[in-house]
Amino acid sequence: MASPDDLKFTEFEEAADLLSADPGASTLSVSAAGGTTAAAQDIKVDLSEDEENQEENAGLLGGEKQTSGFWTFEYYQSFFDVDTMQVLDRIKGSMMPLPGRNFIRHHIRNNPDLYGPFWICVTLVFSVAISGNLSSFLSQQGDPRYHYRPQFHRVTIAAVVVFLYAWLVPLGVWGFLTWRKGSEHQTSGYSFLETVCVYGYSLFVFIPTSVLWSIPFQWVQWTLILIAMVISGSVLVLTFWPVVRDDTKMTAFAIVASIVVLHALLAIGCKLYFFETAALDVKPTPTPTLNASVAKVTG
Repeated sequence: MASPDDLKFTEFEEAADLLSADPGASTLSVSAAGGTTAAAQDIKVDLSEDEENQEENAGLLGGEKQTSGFWTFEYYQSFFDVDTMQVLDRIKGSMMPLPGRNFIRHHIRNNPDLYGPFWICVTLVFSVAISGNLSSFLSQQGDPRYHYRPQFHRVTIAAVVVFLYAWLVPLGVWGFLTWRKGSEHQTSGYSFLETVCVYGYSLFVFIPTSVLWSIPFQWVQWTLILIAMVISGSVLVLTFWPVVRDDTKMTAFAIVASIVVLHALLAIGCKLYFFETAALDVKPTPTPTLNASVAKVTG
């Protein structure tokens, strides 16, 4: 039977072999209770330091996510924090509405922006004003009584109409849905920024349509209006119907009908004002019968 010294010698020999195989390995002595307690304290100190570092990092991350006040530039900068691919994807979604695909849920995804709607409205203002002048010129070309005069005031009128529609109508829709949200029939809704975003992108289809409105044929212009209203109106209906369908049937259809009618009024109003045939600037010319009668009297 082996003595305790032999057992101790054998254990030390195995440890020595392990150290020789891996000289860089760390060791922990458990021969004394005090050593074990000290090691445990060291481990606790290390863990406490890691926790402090994690709390400090979490505080820094939380500070980065804090929202600035509305009077600061950073507050409004967040509304334009969007890249080109996101804008193109949202434009494509507004041009190709599909049944069952909510524009806000599938394209905006809780990240609404004002960059796309702003530049869409600006582009639409100039495209409507310029195309309206071009349409008037082409429709009266060849008429000797017509004198072309560029109407720059149409840019101002187009800007007022487009931007008021892009802000006031979403404000009214959002306000009404927020008011109805407190009733027992409606349980969800969109934020004001999301409502403005979907309205802004729904106007994109009118940019190429307004350019094609310069074709001086009434049937072509009205056909393009119908196509544009169907596409953009479908985006709005597919977006807001899931929100209002839980309300009463009369209220739900009234909201959707109001959205479609206001959208149609914008399109038809732009067509009737900017793309109607301009009034002729007729130069007064003496009539032959009047000249002949005057000549007889004087003779």
